[in-house]
Amino acid sequence: MSIFVCIKQVPDTETKIKINSDKSGIDTSSIKWVLNPYDEFAVEEALLKKEALGADKVIAITVGPARSSEALRTALAMGADEAVHILSELELDSLTVAFALSKAIEKFGPVKCIFTGKLSIDSNNSSMGPQLANILNIPHTSVVSKFEVKGDIVVVEREIEAGSKEIVEMPKLSLSTANKGLNNPRFVSLPGIMKAKKKPLHLINFSDLSLNNISYTEYKNFELPPEKPDVKILASENAVKELVQLLRNESKVI
Repeated sequence: MSIFVCIKQVPDTETKIKINSDKSGIDTSSIKWVLNPYDEFAVEEALLKKEALGADKVIAITVGPARSSEALRTALAMGADEAVHILSELELDSLTVAFALSKAIEKFGPVKCIFTGKLSIDSNNSSMGPQLANILNIPHTSVVSKFEVKGDIVVVEREIEAGSKEIVEMPKLSLSTANKGLNNPRFVSLPGIMKAKKKPLHLINFSDLSLNNISYTEYKNFELPPEKPDVKILASENAVKELVQLLRNESKVI
């Protein structure tokens, strides 16, 4: 029985984004790619709860181009036992990704529990986890900030509106999307990196999954946000009057 952690490779938040000449997306030639930060919490929780959940191993899994194997290697270096890479150079929507993941999970199962991050920071998409749970017909809870194993069930805590918390009980065979604060992800050590090179990384071609009703995504007319205007500092005795005039005549907000 395995714990599966669904991960994604995303641009580093410090990367300076450039738009392709045809405005079809971002220029990926000089981007630094990293493991999605919320997925780090998912990997860490899987490792922490491996014994408590009664799992034999933790398997990291992703759908993406060849470079996505780097994110899997990061998960392996953190402590995951195996990795599965569904190789696809196509732009796929979240539902198609969920179907692809479900096929691979069935192939490399049986599954004890599933974790993933609450969202991917590149597209800000948070729907894949619930979609995957629905396909596999298992319970799920999103935005999980606390995860405890109590006998044959798990008790999770999730954040809801106005800073309130919600407590949910689920069977072990369920899916949780990890939020920041769930744990403190471990740093990847040099010994961990060396061990990761020897761990199994299974490659599957997306076309070999024989999925029906595949959805492709096409992007166009990407634009960077306008540059922010220079800051004006008002230090005169008539600062309030001057501010009102600027808000009325320049910003036109009053």
